[in-house]
Amino acid sequence: MADPVLVAKAAATLLTNEKARKGVGWAIAAILSPIIVLVALLCSLGSGAADHNISAAQLCFQTGPIPADVPAEYRIWVEQMRANFAELDTVIADIQSNMDEGNSLDPIRVKAVFFSLYFGVEAPPVTQLAHCFATSETRTETVTEKDEDGNDVEVERIYNVFVPIEDMATVYSRIAASLGVTATGEQQSNADNVYSLVKYGYPVTGEGGAAFEGADVPYVGADGFCSPVGAGWRNIVTSEFGGRLDPITGQRDGHTGMDLGVPTGTPIRAALPGTVRVAKYDSSYGYYVTIGHENGLLTLYGHNSRLLVRPGQTVQAGDVVSLSGSTGRSTGPHLHFEVRINGQRTNPRYYLPYPHDSGPLGAGIQRHAG
Repeated sequence: MADPVLVAKAAATLLTNEKARKGVGWAIAAILSPIIVLVALLCSLGSGAADHNISAAQLCFQTGPIPADVPAEYRIWVEQMRANFAELDTVIADIQSNMDEGNSLDPIRVKAVFFSLYFGVEAPPVTQLAHCFATSETRTETVTEKDEDGNDVEVERIYNVFVPIEDMATVYSRIAASLGVTATGEQQSNADNVYSLVKYGYPVTGEGGAAFEGADVPYVGADGFCSPVGAGWRNIVTSEFGGRLDPITGQRDGHTGMDLGVPTGTPIRAALPGTVRVAKYDSSYGYYVTIGHENGLLTLYGHNSRLLVRPGQTVQAGDVVSLSGSTGRSTGPHLHFEVRINGQRTNPRYYLPYPHDSGPLGAGIQRHAG
């Protein structure tokens, strides 16, 4: 087993040196780095088998036993972060008890920021950081009370409530003012990745930290059809369905689907509920997934960098099934998306949601005629 300290130093070099990253390639850098934080380069566990590799974030957010072969130094950091998370739960519950109904903090978001800033280093009291995610407001209300004679009288009561802060730029500004810590762009990106990894099971950034805006939220039409890459799909079509010039041979040829240009690592979502039929590598499609749906409809997602489902698995519209890439017969990172009806390929544009009839998953947007 490799010396974890040497592994850590190597990963830190790759992550902080652009030339070094390009020299070894992002794939190797991603193996040595945590997709999440520098110090999460800690765990090449056991004999190094892939199923024994686990990120620091996952260890910290889990509640089960820490694997016995985690190095002692890292075990201490993980145990400390778990203790900090337990304290944060208490503080967050106290803050939320003083919020109006319908308002709440997102504990995973708070912990992800705390983890990104303080894993492996001395942390401040968790109360200070948690309060950076909410602001206190003084409000008044009219209540009915009994006077000395037992009569109902209306009186004005002044009270304080906490209001969650949704804008993360404001949160980081408050952290800087309260704790004297300025979160770097990398730390903020790490926090976003930790949040997405823990809450949804995948990171939000693509190759080199590039993120495709809107891909982190399912975008579903009134008929239930979900865009595989989010609301902005119309702006990133690089090749339409049908006749085209083949980008590799230069010859005119038929194109069996639609190409959507997204950075490597973009989450790819199932278009409809269904069952995964294929999840494997092909010399043409690269790593690809097919999903069987009702009424003879099948969707295909090609050229991925990573598959997140297995054949026979049931998925729902909006579930992440893979991460985009450029594997197989491809000239650059993109998603090749196909829709087939009873085996016949058809234009995906007939099915993909448009702004007038779509919205985030569960938004209840209805289709309008005309």
